[in-house]
Amino acid sequence: MPKKITAPEVSCEFVREMIFYVRGQKVMMDVDLAKLYGVETKRLKEQVKRNIKRFPKDFMFELTWDEVDFLRSQIATLKKGRGGHSKYLPNVFTEQGVAMLSSVLNSERAIQVNILIMRTFTKMREMLSTHKELAFKMRELERKVGRHDEEINVIINVMKKLMRTPETPKKGIGFHVK
Repeated sequence: MPKKITAPEVSCEFVREMIFYVRGQKVMMDVDLAKLYGVETKRLKEQVKRNIKRFPKDFMFELTWDEVDFLRSQIATLKKGRGGHSKYLPNVFTEQGVAMLSSVLNSERAIQVNILIMRTFTKMREMLSTHKELAFKMRELERKVGRHDEEINVIINVMKKLMRTPETPKKGIGFHVK
């Protein structure tokens, strides 16, 4: 049975570490959700199976073995010895799927954890939006600076021409008649 996580340990930062990008979506693994809700993964999956109509493919999907291996390499969750990891492919839940879990897991803890998870997803969306705005502003600044660079180069070239001493004609060797 996974270690039960106590309420003080749960924070937005803690939850954020459990959110992964898979197939272009932010998802949470069933194992992590079970820990947060304080239930066994097996029980969480049972509740989902009993209410499978509430979990369409855009709310929950099963990972492939390649995706599981990739995630393991990213988060280093391999355990030593026999029985260190699941024989079954894990399910992952999108933000909507996590929200739907609150209707399936009906406990006070599930409600509190769901609220925290929803707040975390919202904060992540806000951060992403802020990053997009910053990226846009940086591109605008680069474009303006790029234009200024060209203008500054023109000014520098003109100044260099003005600073050059005029070339005096070289005197030739010998006698010159005017």
